[in-house]
Amino acid sequence: MVNRTTTAQTTGAMRRWGHPTIVTFAAMVTFAALTGSAAAKQQRPEPTVEATAPRTAGEPIMAIVSIKAQKVTFYDADGWIYRAPVSSGVKGRETPAGVFALIEKDKDHHSTLYDDAWMPNMQRITWNGVALHGGPLPGYAASHGCVRMPYDFAEKLFDKTRIGMRVIIAPNDAAPVDFTHPALFVPNAQAIAAAPARAQTLARDAADAAKAADEAKRASTAATKEAALFTPASLRKLEKAKTRADAELAFADKTLANAKTDQTKARAEDLKQKAAARAAEATTQFEAAQGDARPKLDAAAAAKDAAKAAETKKADTAKAATEAKLALEPVSVYISRATQKLYVRRNTHKPWADGGEVFDSSIEVPVTIRDPDKPIGTHIFTAMARNDTGLRWTEVTIDEGDNAKDALDRITIPQDVLDRIAPTVVPRSSIIVSDEPLSSETNYRTEFVAVLSNQPQGGFITRKPTRPMVPDDMVASNEDGFGFFYQRSWNPQSGTQYGVPQYGSRQYSNPQYGNPQIYGNPQAANPRRRGGQPYWQSQQDW
Repeated sequence: MVNRTTTAQTTGAMRRWGHPTIVTFAAMVTFAALTGSAAAKQQRPEPTVEATAPRTAGEPIMAIVSIKAQKVTFYDADGWIYRAPVSSGVKGRETPAGVFALIEKDKDHHSTLYDDAWMPNMQRITWNGVALHGGPLPGYAASHGCVRMPYDFAEKLFDKTRIGMRVIIAPNDAAPVDFTHPALFVPNAQAIAAAPARAQTLARDAADAAKAADEAKRASTAATKEAALFTPASLRKLEKAKTRADAELAFADKTLANAKTDQTKARAEDLKQKAAARAAEATTQFEAAQGDARPKLDAAAAAKDAAKAAETKKADTAKAATEAKLALEPVSVYISRATQKLYVRRNTHKPWADGGEVFDSSIEVPVTIRDPDKPIGTHIFTAMARNDTGLRWTEVTIDEGDNAKDALDRITIPQDVLDRIAPTVVPRSSIIVSDEPLSSETNYRTEFVAVLSNQPQGGFITRKPTRPMVPDDMVASNEDGFGFFYQRSWNPQSGTQYGVPQYGSRQYSNPQYGNPQIYGNPQAANPRRRGGQPYWQSQQDW
């Protein structure tokens, strides 16, 4: 209802003010209306629309998902290249915020967790089932923890990305900004130039060492078999045979001495001759064996030592060749304030039969962090491209703590690690600094997986974790959920699970460590069906 009294008073006042005052008042009213409209737009931002940068796109280096804005943006070395709306996890099944990387791609994936539902152009970021894939977008969070992208957009991006591409899921809006700092790796031009030839040389050395080790092993086996004929047991057998032959000869001598008749003496003489022949033969064999045994045994021992040395050289050269080959690959470094450790990972590009590729994790060392009880935040530093000074880096912050510069200022990386990594660092390499420990989802088939413990993770917790280690000969399984498999080998904290320690002002209750509910049997939603087909139109994630 309009307040007529107030309206009348206002109209009268306007008449008394005159025309200039009316214009001024109208302008004030218009400005207030525009300001209110702008404020409303700030509170309700325009929905993200699918967009492509107006330039030739390079290979995607990272993707950043904003849970708040419900959008994903892909970046190459020069900036953003593709952007689209997404639909992340609903309340209770939220998409986990954190740091991930692509670990598997499947053009035509069907979920084993959600009723065989279609998840086209699936790009997995955790083995327990979080992924980017095509799906329906209602305009708000609607999945069970995955990140749905427009169908056409997911298809367009599928062939442009590769295993190991960084995926950052941020609670709020985040974007890479150019960044410099003395702690960021600076490659050595000479080392970079020499790296391919060095890798080839060491690969040949490793192949030669492997061949030599095989030959030494065969020689050792042959020498051992030959020496087996002259072992102490064999000598004892010959010695017993000689003793028996000597005893028979002595008995024959005694029998001959006691013979009374010519007939008895003849038989005794015959026995003595035969016993003497056997005794002489046994003595010859025993003495010959004694003479031959030591050289044969010594030769077998020497062959065994040579085989052992060749095997050691084989292992050392193989390790050197592997490190030289890995030096040509982007390196990822994770520094955790929670564990006070530095971890290094590189993709070996060795395919795994059950999907994904194997990542090298041979470097894991303590690291010094100043003020270890003070939050440091979560920052991702990425080498985007080469430049005149070495590499051009960007920085993305997704969790509160120190600013990026102060975070790096607090960290001292061991010099031996720097010497192994920095000289040959290449674009797409990264350094991640975080308050968080590595998630238990980090294993031999992943790059780093780390989730923010101060953000909801329902879509991560309710999924079954990857299974514990089993022997190598166990066959991988995919029957109990989205990408379920038998985890074979790697645990980021060597089997140690973290409880709920206090680190400064933040309480670490990361559900991947010490929270039994993740290891329980999650009760997955039962999607409704129509005509035997999944009813995904209800906005239930598949």
